Amino acid sequence: QVQLVESGGGLVQAGGSRRLSCTASGSISGIFRMSWYRQGPGKQRELVATIANGGTTTYADSVKGRFTASRDNAKNTVYLQMNNLKPEDTAVYYCYGGIGNWGQGTQVTVSS
Repeated sequence: QVQLVESGGGLVQAGGSRRLSCTASGSISGIFRMSWYRQGPGKQRELVATIANGGTTTYADSVKGRFTASRDNAKNTVYLQMNNLKPEDTAVYYCYGGIGNWGQGTQVTVSS
């Protein structure tokens, strides 16, 4: 079991960029797939992006072409680069990996 801590959230204007980080308390090299989820106000939590060991990524249609997930196993960290942000991207963003390992979330607010 690893502890996951997200950072990098904040307030950004529409069209802007933000990079989120998720740092684990232990090694993530044994975790095949790390994921980013988000939960907007009044919405259910949804899968945003995944990244597997080796770099294979998947994205929700709503963020495809704008968001990029990456991972650095040597630093036990995964990233979510978010470009061309839209107000509908406003949400708490969560990192997930392994079995049941959730971070506490980081708030991203996009103003119009």
